[in-house]
Amino acid sequence: MSISFDKALGIHESALHFRSERASVLANNLANIDTPNYKAKDLDFKQALQQKMNPSSGFDLATTQNGHISGEGFDTAEGDVLYRTPQQPSIDGNTVEDQIEHAEYMKNALAFQASFQFLNSKFTGLRSAIRGE
Repeated sequence: MSISFDKALGIHESALHFRSERASVLANNLANIDTPNYKAKDLDFKQALQQKMNPSSGFDLATTQNGHISGEGFDTAEGDVLYRTPQQPSIDGNTVEDQIEHAEYMKNALAFQASFQFLNSKFTGLRSAIRGE
């Protein structure tokens, strides 16, 4: 009997991947805090989670032969980048707000740590089950 990691790990693997992608986007915002006309970007976790739970994309991929690869897991919404509306726009057109970006980065880091701990506990449980403990 084989172990299905998708079923065993649940959504936590995708959440961890999403959180690392979001950390990259938020860090890019912080790096461009003084760049004129830079627009602050973000990713929506709720939208990405809903897309992962209900993978109904706008099109279906048909396989007509046994050698064709199915389109399952083809995810387009996870990479959708949204632009943040500033509370107080700057004169140079930059929409990055230092305090908001730091707060969002810290919240994302906490969520990343939580997803990592969930995955760690899942792997610990799987390891115990395999060893028969």
